[in-house]
Amino acid sequence: MTFGSVLVANRGEIAVRIIRTCRELGIKSIAVYSEADESAMHRRLADEACLLGPPQASESYLNVGRLVEAIERSGAEAVHPGYGFLSESAQFARAVQAAGAVWVGPPPEAMESVGHKVRAKELANSAGVPTVPGYDGGGDGEDRLKNEADCIGYPVLVKASAGGGGRGMRAVTRQRDFVEAVRGARREAEAAFGDGSVFLEKLVEDPRHVEVQVLGDQRGNVIHLFERECSIQRRHQKVVEEAPSPALDPELRESICNAAVRFATEAGYTNAGTVEFLLDGDEFYFLEMNARLQVEHPVTELVTGLDLVQLQLAVAAGETLPLAQNDVSLRGSAIEARIYAEDEQGMPSGGLLETFSPPEGAGIRNDAGFEAGDEIPLDYDAMLAKLIVSAPDRQAAVRRLRRALADYEILGPSSNLPLLKRIAANSAFEAGKTTTSFLQEHDLKEPQPARPVPREALLLAAAAELHSIPSSPDPFAAGPWRLLGAATLDYDGHDVEAERVGSGRFRLSAEGEESVVEVLYYGDSRIRALIDEEPVEAGILLHERAVLLSLRNEQHTFRKPASPAVDEAGPGVDSAASLTAPMPGTVVKVLVEEGQEVEEGQLLLVLEAMKMEQPVSAPHAGVVRSLPFKEGSLVPGGAVLVEVQES
Repeated sequence: MTFGSVLVANRGEIAVRIIRTCRELGIKSIAVYSEADESAMHRRLADEACLLGPPQASESYLNVGRLVEAIERSGAEAVHPGYGFLSESAQFARAVQAAGAVWVGPPPEAMESVGHKVRAKELANSAGVPTVPGYDGGGDGEDRLKNEADCIGYPVLVKASAGGGGRGMRAVTRQRDFVEAVRGARREAEAAFGDGSVFLEKLVEDPRHVEVQVLGDQRGNVIHLFERECSIQRRHQKVVEEAPSPALDPELRESICNAAVRFATEAGYTNAGTVEFLLDGDEFYFLEMNARLQVEHPVTELVTGLDLVQLQLAVAAGETLPLAQNDVSLRGSAIEARIYAEDEQGMPSGGLLETFSPPEGAGIRNDAGFEAGDEIPLDYDAMLAKLIVSAPDRQAAVRRLRRALADYEILGPSSNLPLLKRIAANSAFEAGKTTTSFLQEHDLKEPQPARPVPREALLLAAAAELHSIPSSPDPFAAGPWRLLGAATLDYDGHDVEAERVGSGRFRLSAEGEESVVEVLYYGDSRIRALIDEEPVEAGILLHERAVLLSLRNEQHTFRKPASPAVDEAGPGVDSAASLTAPMPGTVVKVLVEEGQEVEEGQLLLVLEAMKMEQPVSAPHAGVVRSLPFKEGSLVPGGAVLVEVQES
């Protein structure tokens, strides 16, 4: 390997993953970080680190000028962009090269060709790769697009020409919704890519999403590393991926993989990339090409035994691919689950990661960007880690995934572990019958009914709270004490009665039964205790208004009752509703003015956050009192977006 140093122009788990490969190869790693990531794991692991700027991505990880300064200041010989941020920016690739560093990725010209979806479809047609019927002509006025949609027939997809990752995409099933879908797609595409042009495709209903990993060197050699199944998606974002796809027989596998190689060759592509397809029965259609390393690349690594980052660096250094197509073979099955800091509605969740305990064991890999004690910022993508399991066959891999997810423990921010567990337990997933509508079809998107609270969880939560109260003066001196007021543990009406019977020992009554609980250890977000002489251990966090507890890897939240309500406004003070940003984002559309009368449910503004548009509507009829942000403004999570005075 000829590089002495590599700057990683990214953050989180992908930056950590690249830094670890650099370590193995003896290459100096250089991290970049924003003020929000000052104590981040990727900065701690790197040999050197450069501060980019404020937390806003536009001022740090997306700021080409500041990244170039970091390259020049550090003397980095090469730059690996990871994925996301500027990984598919031809402008950034050229800036890296102008700064005298090597771009670890495809040539900027190839990136531009495959990154523009209309041109990419033309390349696919030239390479003899099937494409989805649609309209990608030069005229993209609303009337022309509407006429073309009528010719194609509904349902249709409106897609951003320069898009990816589901941004700037709208599915339209009715003619009357078409124009507004086009306008929304344009706004989202303009904000995400600086290009609001769109095109149309026939909506292939309920397909599979299958992608092929390709790799090319600078001598014109292109090979594939077989395919991945990526059908399980939420809002066009992949959730669970696996290799190989359970839908492909050997003949179809050879056909789709060879098509990917033809496309990459036609595009003059080098380095690692992914050609994505929609699979409809035995028919497949070219979807797009991602000119970068993919989030789900570890499943390919585990079934081929290859390190894709190491191969990327070798190709970027001008080396010939060290293997031919016949040298690549599939071994077993691998499945990846993306672990996000988000609630059950898919909204990002930040804060202190107080407990983070990934599973370990044979056939289990964790690609994590955080450790216990790290602060999870809301400024960026909410991914915490990726859990990847492998086994000799798919059935064994599914069993291993279920066990590993059951052993995962996170306390602090909410996570999507409940959703992942529902997916892994689903019989259709076990059978490999997945499509892009899998979550909707099997009712897995919505939170499930709450399970009965284990009595042990109530007892441990109460014991931890009591153990944290100073023993002098003894709050139990008067004998039995009912946990009321600020110390009440309230979960669906459950109360606990307590009496101290010794140092760290309590007699607790819950759900009509009495037990003696002895706290053996409480600290570091864990509690170990004896409940009626039986040992029990759990993760636990005490907050002012709640207790979070993880018992046998099931998460429980005990909300404490609020203090008696106080009418802070007082008589005669007007009532107004403040609508706040659920997460950091950008105001992309403001549809009202201050002083304007609005109706209940009327759309007030549109916030773009986490790659998706979030509509903000009036909670009641009234008058717009305040609009603190104008179109184009960046807003932090929790910021008041609009105040509506009730009429």
